[in-house]
Amino acid sequence: MYQQLLSTLAHTPARLVAVSKTKPEEQILELYAQGQRIFGENKPQELNAKQEALPKDIEWHFIGHLQTNKVKYIAAYIALIHSVDSLKLLQEIDKQAAKNNRVIDCLLQFKIAAEDTKFGLTLEDAQALLADPAFASLQGVRIVGVMGMATFTDDESQVCQEFRFLKQIFDQLKSTFFAAEPAFKEISMGMSDDYAIALEEGSTLIRIGTLLFGNRG
Repeated sequence: MYQQLLSTLAHTPARLVAVSKTKPEEQILELYAQGQRIFGENKPQELNAKQEALPKDIEWHFIGHLQTNKVKYIAAYIALIHSVDSLKLLQEIDKQAAKNNRVIDCLLQFKIAAEDTKFGLTLEDAQALLADPAFASLQGVRIVGVMGMATFTDDESQVCQEFRFLKQIFDQLKSTFFAAEPAFKEISMGMSDDYAIALEEGSTLIRIGTLLFGNRG
């Protein structure tokens, strides 16, 4: 399946994030041996253990809901945080980035799904955040794009509509706040069940777990 995914992505600008949460190091190393370098985790403690034990050229992405008191555990090495949904969280990332002499790349997470269990900003929330003087003062974070999760449904038209909405949010933020920022280019959307739709709608990062590692039990 890995090679099949790579073949699909070869015709797009998108990259594959292998979602390795709950999976043992041996399985990560199997994909690593095939050339995969980007892996996604959602628990800081589990991520730390894997980061210490596994090859240092792995690019770790944090894809889960991140609590402010957990930022310090991953700030030294995390390549991209997909799930920023508040100014408070950005301020903590900025604080921990400064302690590690880093600038940490982040995505703003948007609630595009109908489900109440999903986290995320509205467009209005994001506009207020980006216009806030407190955001302008941050030195250790760089917003490089957006992330969203579609509704878990068999209705492909709904999923398509939600991904298209996220792309519209990206375009609006790009033109309003990031027109001069080439780094603002990422749209993280699409998982094992809906990545094909996400790619059609402009995803640049697909987060694939089940197709690569099997069900999580």
